[in-house]
Amino acid sequence: MTDLAAVKAALKTQAVETPSWAYGNSGTRFKVFAQAGVPRDPFEKLDDAAQVHAVTGVAPTVALHIPWDRVDDYGALAKHAEERGLKLGAINSNTFQDDDYKLGSICHPDPAVRRKAVGHLLECVDIMDATGSRDLKLWFADGTNYPGQDDIRSRQDRLAEGLAEVYERLGEGQRMLLEYKLFEPAFYTTDVPDWGTAYAHCLRLGEKAQVVVDTGHHAPGTNIEFIVATLLREGKLGGFDFNSRFYADDDLMVGAADPFQLFRIMYEVVRGGGFTSEVAFMLDQCHNIEAKIPAIVRSVMNVQEATAKALLVDRVALADAQASGDVLGANAVLMDAFNTDVRPLLREVREEMGLDPEPLAAYARSGWAERIVAERVGGEQAGWGA
Repeated sequence: MTDLAAVKAALKTQAVETPSWAYGNSGTRFKVFAQAGVPRDPFEKLDDAAQVHAVTGVAPTVALHIPWDRVDDYGALAKHAEERGLKLGAINSNTFQDDDYKLGSICHPDPAVRRKAVGHLLECVDIMDATGSRDLKLWFADGTNYPGQDDIRSRQDRLAEGLAEVYERLGEGQRMLLEYKLFEPAFYTTDVPDWGTAYAHCLRLGEKAQVVVDTGHHAPGTNIEFIVATLLREGKLGGFDFNSRFYADDDLMVGAADPFQLFRIMYEVVRGGGFTSEVAFMLDQCHNIEAKIPAIVRSVMNVQEATAKALLVDRVALADAQASGDVLGANAVLMDAFNTDVRPLLREVREEMGLDPEPLAAYARSGWAERIVAERVGGEQAGWGA
């Protein structure tokens, strides 16, 4: 039997990092859709993030994206976050929105372009120092579109060289989180296309380098929970970018496409000790047609529900069934947990934390949505490239 008190205690310690860019305008490859009340600067993004944390109690950090969140005084931004009960989380770099990076950034054949890209990554570490952030999160759009366009092995050498320089710059308690992506925008080769490539580079770099698993960055049918289990076993799972996809990297709300997959992933996290380790649970989502803050609240709740179900798995019964070769019995143990309605349990958890049991209803009553529409008039709204 599962100890419900222990499950509740674990859920109260959960923390889900929200991304600053999810509060801004976003869209498809063809159009960015504007919404009324969207933040106009990083400070207003933090104001919105504080509303998410206020109603969920488990979203205390906000990831930044440079240059989208560039400010003159990062200490002031960190203080602004602290005054709202938040901290600044991972610093995300951007080496994909500059004309110089058409043929790559850190893997580019031109040493001058590589120098520019590495310089940006070093700037991000400087920002980490100013904000007190732990994690530098790296995703590279580098790759090639045609056979023979560039030398595959040389690009891996350039990648390793650039990562090593940035790794050496990391301070005490700081980490490098390397993300991978199956394809896009490169369609022939991608320089960090899978968890194996990311793992190999992180293994060579050292203990401060770990792999990020973006749940949208895989081919259809990929067993993501196997990747999670393996990286946890090797001590190389640094964190998640939670989102959901139906086709490619849609960056939809986590759990929207396949909540069972999210449950299976979270079970491996619980099984592998990742829930109580340094694994970072981050959202990486864009809310194109839905209201920003309610969508982020719903996403946090989806992670909570999957986690609660994973914690409810009767691991003793599961182990017994597995050891005896009871295939259907073992599957039934997992299915029983997944089919459990954990919403009453989470309502109890929130009440015990002094929160409203219904986060979305609490946000709706707060009046924040109406306030920001009325007050955020004029200026330039934040969004992709802003």
